[in-house]
Amino acid sequence: MPAPNALSVALEMALRHRDEARRLLQDARNARQAAQDQLDQLSGYAQETQNRWGMRPDAAVQPEVMYHHYQFMHRLEHAMGLQTGVVGSHVERVGAAEKALLEAELRLASLKKLVEKRQRDALLAQTRREQKQTDERAALQYRKTFNGS
Repeated sequence: MPAPNALSVALEMALRHRDEARRLLQDARNARQAAQDQLDQLSGYAQETQNRWGMRPDAAVQPEVMYHHYQFMHRLEHAMGLQTGVVGSHVERVGAAEKALLEAELRLASLKKLVEKRQRDALLAQTRREQKQTDERAALQYRKTFNGS
């Protein structure tokens, strides 16, 4: 009877692996969302800053102020570009975590099917043994009755 015990251990390990894969996927999704929120915040700030400058198109502005504004906007766009890369990296991690979860769920499902098949086979074997015993008793009873009369 060590085989069913080994299967139940394998099933338990597959269940834990699947639960861990789910947790990792949720963590990856949360990290992706945090990175996206940060990118959205940067984009919103850049848009807000640009809108403040756009509200006064006819205002006279010192060249130094314009230079600093453009330099600041360039740095902000660079930060948004870096953050876009971070979001892309998190999207890839989410994809890998989804794939790992799918593989863990498939492994768990196949182990469950194997356990069910083994249980059905054991039940069928038990039913056949019982039927054989019943047939043998009936045959003995028949011989006793037939030979005894």
